[in-house]
Amino acid sequence: MIDDLAHPLTNDSSDAQTRVWLLLGVAALGAMVLIGLILTMGEANRQRDRALVLQTRSSQVTLLARTLSATTARAEAALGRYVISADNRLGVLYGEQWQQAGDQINQLEKANLGNHGGQRERIAALRQAYRERSDELALIALSTRYKKNDQALARYYQARESKPLLRINALLDDIIEAERALLNARTNEALQSVKRSTDAALVLVAFGVLIVLGAIILGWMTVQALGQRGLARAEADAERERAFELERAVAAATERLRLEANERLSAEGKLRQVQKMEAVGQLTGGIAHDFNNMLAVVLGGLELAKRNIGNPAAATRNIDNATEGANRAAALTRQLLAFSRADALLPAAIDPAELIQGMSDLLDRTLGDAIIVTTVDEGDGWRVWVDRHQLENALLNLAVNARDAMEGRGTLTIATHSARLAAGQIGNCPAGDYVAIAVTDTGCGMTPAVMERVFEPFFTTKPVGKGTGLGLSQIFGFVRQSEGEIAIQSEPGKGTTVTLYLQRHIGHVTAQPAPNAADVADRTAQRRYNILVVEDDPRVLVATTGALEELGHRVVGCGDPAQALDKIVAQPDIDLVISDVLMPGLTGPEVVARIRARFPHIRALFVTGFVGEAGGTDDIGGHQVVRKPFTIAALDRAIATTMIQYQRVDSPLDNMGSRAA
Repeated sequence: MIDDLAHPLTNDSSDAQTRVWLLLGVAALGAMVLIGLILTMGEANRQRDRALVLQTRSSQVTLLARTLSATTARAEAALGRYVISADNRLGVLYGEQWQQAGDQINQLEKANLGNHGGQRERIAALRQAYRERSDELALIALSTRYKKNDQALARYYQARESKPLLRINALLDDIIEAERALLNARTNEALQSVKRSTDAALVLVAFGVLIVLGAIILGWMTVQALGQRGLARAEADAERERAFELERAVAAATERLRLEANERLSAEGKLRQVQKMEAVGQLTGGIAHDFNNMLAVVLGGLELAKRNIGNPAAATRNIDNATEGANRAAALTRQLLAFSRADALLPAAIDPAELIQGMSDLLDRTLGDAIIVTTVDEGDGWRVWVDRHQLENALLNLAVNARDAMEGRGTLTIATHSARLAAGQIGNCPAGDYVAIAVTDTGCGMTPAVMERVFEPFFTTKPVGKGTGLGLSQIFGFVRQSEGEIAIQSEPGKGTTVTLYLQRHIGHVTAQPAPNAADVADRTAQRRYNILVVEDDPRVLVATTGALEELGHRVVGCGDPAQALDKIVAQPDIDLVISDVLMPGLTGPEVVARIRARFPHIRALFVTGFVGEAGGTDDIGGHQVVRKPFTIAALDRAIATTMIQYQRVDSPLDNMGSRAA
């Protein structure tokens, strides 16, 4: 009986061991099949990727060859038009396109890295033929430039059948044909490689199917072992349930923490909102205070002028006081726009040292004789891309602050130097080249508590009535809007240094020369113009029309921008359009674009509260801009400058064509 009981136990142990070895064998075979499939598919993918790369390269070479052929054809066509018309712009176009053809030969050479099928020798021969053809065409262009049109035309027709040209066309055809043959060979090779990989994969898949069948046969043998694991599974289920309970407890704790975090964030948001409202209240209070003072000057001056209407001298004095108050209000508005960065900049490439040198007379008159102004130029001729007017205002504000800090007596040093800054070295500025403009005074200096608040709007240490507190905040807004940074160094009793860091501008400057005062005066004296005024505000329209009529111009008013083009069609002798920028329906730039598309000879001048309201300086398109509020003299200067600038950029031939259009 014991032997009979022991025998089944021995048989079960032997069967289990056999099943284990069989399963291990099946697993090993399956792993081998899987590895084989992975290697086979990997090789197939590599062959496919290589074929795609080679096909792309061949396609690139073919495209470059065809593009080169088209570029040389366009260049020679431009030369032909240049020979016939003697228009220098066509000569420049020919030179640029022929140079572009040379660059495309370089690209073609770079694309042929392996010299397959003798392509490199063909490209070398193509480059030689290009040089020979360049010499022929250069002689034709030179003859045209020196007004030998008959000789240039004869050479041009003779060069149409020259050997270099025929050789260029033949070499390009050979390159394209060779690349096409190479592409076909590469494609066939890739297809054969993929076919071999596919056949191997099919064999491995068939073998894998057999392994799966063996695994199915062994599967039912393992069912018996599952019963022995029932107890272990029950224990595992109990452990899993305990783990679920623990996970639910952790999730509940996490939810409580999330709610607490949300409540904390909400409280912080409310605190920030309260702080914002306090800042807004401080800002509006300061604005209201300054504007009330200025409006008091304006209203008081006008009322006194009305009472003294019979006394011209007193009335004029009172009107001058009112005008000064209005000008101060306009200056405050510009400062607010610059501080809020709502006023778009009109940048240009500027040498800061030249700008500072040009401000020397203005600084001397503003600061007085008791302050010595010293300038130091170590900027290496580096330029910056900023708004000239805003930079001049910033430097003038710094100089006035320095004068007040020195109580009208001392030394003011304005130094420019080049600087290479690492990322974050000064504020949040990125790494790069900068031009630093340092304004240093010998005044009373500032305490750390004052330095922490110098950029706050309406913060000032000056007595009441001697400052709005917008100077440094305006400079801060201008520098940040120009993608620069500002730094202050100061100690009580040791003076202050304010340094503006502006990014270096690298590029060719094509600035249009500005008309001088004599040109403007002569232009104003010689001509009166037919002017269309487009303004949606009736009061501003009446005021602008009256100012222009006072200057002697013939004025047509338009209160609806959509009707501006119809008014010009009805009166085509209009010389100039003066338009507001932001209007309902159509903006000023859109109105001018429509008019100049049909009447290109008509000039344009914009009047606006701030340039940023139309979406940026790109829409203004380089036209003159008069900022509201403006004087009659400023409007007269802007009109004369606009007409002189257009005369300078338009050739007589262009004007004739525009008038004919």
